[in-house]
Amino acid sequence: MVVSEAQPFSKTGGLADVATSLPRALGRLGHEVTVVTPRYRRTDAGAFESDVTIEMASNRFRGELYEVPLGPGARALLVDCPPLFDRAGIYNEDGQDYPDNPLRYAFLSAAATEWAARQAQPIDILHWHDWQGGLGPMYARALGARGGRRPGTVLTIHNLAYQGVFDKSWVPRLGLRWEDFTVDGFEFYDRLSYLKAGLGFADAITTVSPTYAEEIQRPEYGHGLDGVIRARRDVLVGILNGIDTDEWNPAADPFLPQPFDAEHLDRKPASKRALLEAFGLPVQDDSLARPIVGMVARMVDQKGLDLIAAAASDLASLDASFVVVGTGDARYQELWTVLARSRPDRIGTFIGFDERRAHLVEAGSDMFLMPSRFEPCGLNQMYSMRYGTVPVVRAVGGLVDTVRPYNPRNGQGTGFLFADYQPAAMLDALGRALGAFANKKVWTRLQKNGMRSDFSWDRSAAEYVKVYKRVILGRSRVSSSARRLSK
Repeated sequence: MVVSEAQPFSKTGGLADVATSLPRALGRLGHEVTVVTPRYRRTDAGAFESDVTIEMASNRFRGELYEVPLGPGARALLVDCPPLFDRAGIYNEDGQDYPDNPLRYAFLSAAATEWAARQAQPIDILHWHDWQGGLGPMYARALGARGGRRPGTVLTIHNLAYQGVFDKSWVPRLGLRWEDFTVDGFEFYDRLSYLKAGLGFADAITTVSPTYAEEIQRPEYGHGLDGVIRARRDVLVGILNGIDTDEWNPAADPFLPQPFDAEHLDRKPASKRALLEAFGLPVQDDSLARPIVGMVARMVDQKGLDLIAAAASDLASLDASFVVVGTGDARYQELWTVLARSRPDRIGTFIGFDERRAHLVEAGSDMFLMPSRFEPCGLNQMYSMRYGTVPVVRAVGGLVDTVRPYNPRNGQGTGFLFADYQPAAMLDALGRALGAFANKKVWTRLQKNGMRSDFSWDRSAAEYVKVYKRVILGRSRVSSSARRLSK
């Protein structure tokens, strides 16, 4: 697997969680998985394994690979190349993307391909993630053209909105062919698109939920690539992300003041008290009795922050407290900062990311708000349900595939959904949740429904294995046909 970030070495979002949880789950199923990821600044883990040298952009770059075990059958190789990865940030700094990002992630893909080609035991699958791995299937194709054994290639789309589109002057500098700079190749409105390259040349394409796999074939969610994806729908599969049930486990979470589970929900209020304290909110009987609505999210339009901005005064007037952890667009950071100043008794905001606060929000909140414009999968709604925190979400992508709408007639369901991307629809869903919260029996059943849902990675990993086997079988048939034709 080739991925631009992976826990615990680097992280900006859920991709980093997937990049280690999925390999570990595959390892438990008996497979051998190596995760190739950059060794960014402040990461000194690992023992030297080997090195690779790649000529690219009129320079020769040497990368040293450091091995770190991840669990039975799984390990990471951290690519140490200081000129490219020893930076203050991962993708950007002070809000500005690094101008050589095309080079940085082309090198990562080329280095991983070169390393794979040198292995005594042939690699079956090269699995690339997001636009940063988009050139990987093309480099793997070039490996086959040189006479080497080409592994099967899989590309996973975690978020189609991020496509890695750059000036076409990078084409020859990265060892790519101008004959592939076409509408059917990686040309995208006269620019180079990394993600389009991967979509066109990978043997199989996956994305992170069944509903999102359908959505991205429509213009509304396709971000200009819906036609490309429809053309390859025969190799597209939506596989729901899982969660790390060891890291996100209320019965053994080191960040919580007291462990709890579905049979001991009476211990959850200890986390609610700790959450209020962590955000400097009053810890009194009325504030403990009042529902807390939590959010841990990037503060960007995709996550529904424009809906929240439009409904800010209505949200602040609800009989609820709000706690928010996140970073993103300056205007949304300012929005939540101002709201916290205006209602210091009801609203707590932490700009940035803090692991302890994130766990406390999941454990101590009563509800978790995810009003996303689009959501490929989403992990926080699954974390929330595991912690007995009821999600209030928009009915899109992976949120539809994981949150079952509450049915007051039979008590079934795990959360509250709304369809229209309108502030009124979001407020209506919150209102329904607050109404249910007032009935302790109803609310306890909702909590337990969610806590008993299975979102483990083992189920999802088995679906990836099916994809890998189909790719291997397909390549085997192609190779057999080629041998017959050559006779």
